[in-house]
Amino acid sequence: MLFFYNIGIRLYRFAIWLAAFFNPKARLWIKGRKQLFPRLKEALKDNNAPIIWFHTSSLGEFEQGRPVIEHLKKNYPEIKILLTFFSPSGYEIRHDYEHADYVFYLPLDTKRNAQRFLKLVQPKAVFFVKYEFWYHFLNETQKTNTPMILFSAIFREQQFFFKSYGSFFRKVIRNYTHIFVQNQISVDLLKGIKVQNVSIAGDTRFDRVKAIADKLEKFPIIEKFIDGQLTFVIGSSWWRDLTIIVPFLNSFGTPLKTIIAPHEISESEIERLQDVLEKKSIRYSECKTMDLNDTAHLKQLQESDVLILDNVGMLAWLYQYADFAYIGGGFGEGLHNTLEPAVFDTPVLFGREYDKFQEAVDLVERGGAFSVKDREELENVMNDLYFNEEKRARAAKVCTDYVLENLGSSDKIYQYYIDEIYKLKK
Repeated sequence: MLFFYNIGIRLYRFAIWLAAFFNPKARLWIKGRKQLFPRLKEALKDNNAPIIWFHTSSLGEFEQGRPVIEHLKKNYPEIKILLTFFSPSGYEIRHDYEHADYVFYLPLDTKRNAQRFLKLVQPKAVFFVKYEFWYHFLNETQKTNTPMILFSAIFREQQFFFKSYGSFFRKVIRNYTHIFVQNQISVDLLKGIKVQNVSIAGDTRFDRVKAIADKLEKFPIIEKFIDGQLTFVIGSSWWRDLTIIVPFLNSFGTPLKTIIAPHEISESEIERLQDVLEKKSIRYSECKTMDLNDTAHLKQLQESDVLILDNVGMLAWLYQYADFAYIGGGFGEGLHNTLEPAVFDTPVLFGREYDKFQEAVDLVERGGAFSVKDREELENVMNDLYFNEEKRARAAKVCTDYVLENLGSSDKIYQYYIDEIYKLKK
């Protein structure tokens, strides 16, 4: 099986190389790994402090890892944090993250790369987030007796670890020193394959969204745009989401301010979105050039029905203005963060494929979130929430209470680091 894994890794690298000729993300994936080891060696050449290595696949996993990183950095500022990403969508946005001392792409998972990387970095501890099972990095790290922690993980019976052919993958997962999972089902599944070093800590994203809410930023442009009206915020939307959202917006005859944050913010994608919207739309970048003290500019903004967010980094704070939110990715791409609106007392809607996301399942069961499979269901739910203020308030409270009940995951992981890895006590 290892032979096929190694072949698969190299074929993946070749496929990315081919895709780079026409795909911008693939080009960034290749470019970011050029001369990676010389650059890493240069960055670390004068370092004498202990290094803690955090690896996250992409931006979403980074947000899960962030509370633990910031816990460590706050209490042990002398520690150096090395943060690696697999995907450009994480690295390109967070390569200047202030709490990480070094930020790099993860080298391709080969035995030689893993050995070179570990020899250069010599981490004192390794933290991986949610779904990270790179054979060579885990295997070579385990050989150095370096503690490895996986956190915010969630497991399902359908995964290959729990299949008859999954012995190779079970070997990979057993390299972890400890695994912190989100629910009891994950504990039972892992113990069923003789992985005993597992405990429930929950999902660190709860701590992250609470930190965002506690450090609230205000946006005068958004406030002027809304002008006191009910507001629908659509976050991280893919085209499969927009195919049901846009027809709903075009036909909705009651006053409603809408903010759309597309997953892809290229010029062509924004133009495509504006072409299909029949309601008057405006881009956030246009608004930034306006003088809102000028009557004509203010009128242009307030007469717009849809504001398109054509930047990165604001969305998590914009849910404070939402009366309802739709989270994209629920039609196959992978549901984005439903907790970001939930922490702001906001009922949440999303597509039909959400069963792999524990928080979405919980919120639907409690009545704080609503899954829709088509335009008709979206219209029914939105009409119900829009015109029934009492139901909207109940759903909002469910969301807030759910977030507050699940805080503290990062504290548990941090405490394990203190008590078990360095044997320190408060």
